[in-house]
Amino acid sequence: MTTLGDVMVTRGGSVKPSDFPDEEFELYSIPAHDRGGPEIALGAEIGSSKQIVQPGDVMVSKIIPHIRRARVVGQLAGRRQIASGEWIVFRGSAFDPAYLRHFLLSDGFHSQFMNTVAGVGGSLVRARPAHVKSIALPVPPLPEQRRLAAILDHADTLRSKRGQVLARVDSLTQSIFHDMFGAQSTAQRVELNQMASVVTKGTTPTTVGLNFSKAGVPFLRAQNLQRGTVAFAKDDLYIPTAAHETLKRSWIEPGDLLISIAGTIGRVALVPAGSMTMNCNQAVAIVRLRSPEVAPWLLAWLNSADAKAQIGASAVTATISNLSLGQIRQLKVPAVSDHAVEVFVERSAAVSAKQAILAKAVSATDELFASLQSRAFRGEL
Repeated sequence: MTTLGDVMVTRGGSVKPSDFPDEEFELYSIPAHDRGGPEIALGAEIGSSKQIVQPGDVMVSKIIPHIRRARVVGQLAGRRQIASGEWIVFRGSAFDPAYLRHFLLSDGFHSQFMNTVAGVGGSLVRARPAHVKSIALPVPPLPEQRRLAAILDHADTLRSKRGQVLARVDSLTQSIFHDMFGAQSTAQRVELNQMASVVTKGTTPTTVGLNFSKAGVPFLRAQNLQRGTVAFAKDDLYIPTAAHETLKRSWIEPGDLLISIAGTIGRVALVPAGSMTMNCNQAVAIVRLRSPEVAPWLLAWLNSADAKAQIGASAVTATISNLSLGQIRQLKVPAVSDHAVEVFVERSAAVSAKQAILAKAVSATDELFASLQSRAFRGEL
């Protein structure tokens, strides 16, 4: 065993790319990582000083740490390699880079990592490197690290492929919607408010002094709105039942449509029938329809290019993007026939049945992968 402080880079040097305006750099930023890799940019296009990194360095993102981000710096390709200050960098000959990357993405590390966090919320939350240094790192011999990394790489590839299948099935509903309703630009329209009995938003925790717990009523945030439904994760928030009872305005009911209205705006979810009691924060809007049977159709419309264009045009961007309840109420929804809606709902229900089966398979694969990770870093694999 060692600690991450023994392999953390604290004085790796920096460079101001704008001093070299015509030089191409290989830049590891958080946005580039989220897009799948580093970006190639001229020094003139990079606004501030960056860390100097080198092949084989392993990095973990300290910003918005509940999103797990870790990567290995690739081989040299003729450009200087630099990284934003939002990465904590690790370097050393005692670890295999792929092995350390898997450790930094594991449940065991993540739970400790979240205990190092400070900040007021949202994008201002960061892990503190000084506290990350004390996290223990198991360091078996290098051949054993490589064996474990190869097992986890293979398992992660299989997990990713199963997720890709689910993503393709997810897209079927939108394909059906586009085939049936894609040419609605000239259709008569109604405001969303005419279709809804309630359009409201969740509770701001600091306003009412909410205390979170490890059990109770789920307190949804924007990240819980995924693939058109409500998704749960290990780092979800819960509030006591007594607190939920006092926050009636932000109660969530089966059949409600949920829309993210702060940060990543425009995520949507339909609350399934039979769902547990839930509440939500101020980044989530609740739309309760007068005719719940049209909810699957409206969910598909909210995911369409037509709706996204309206939402994007309405959003106000300051520090973060925001969408007001008034703007949601005024969204112009195509007025289509009841029969067309019924046909769409019937077809989408068949897709949803297949989605449910695949989602369970993906969940089982995720659990197996987490078990493999845990066993690997306990020396049991």
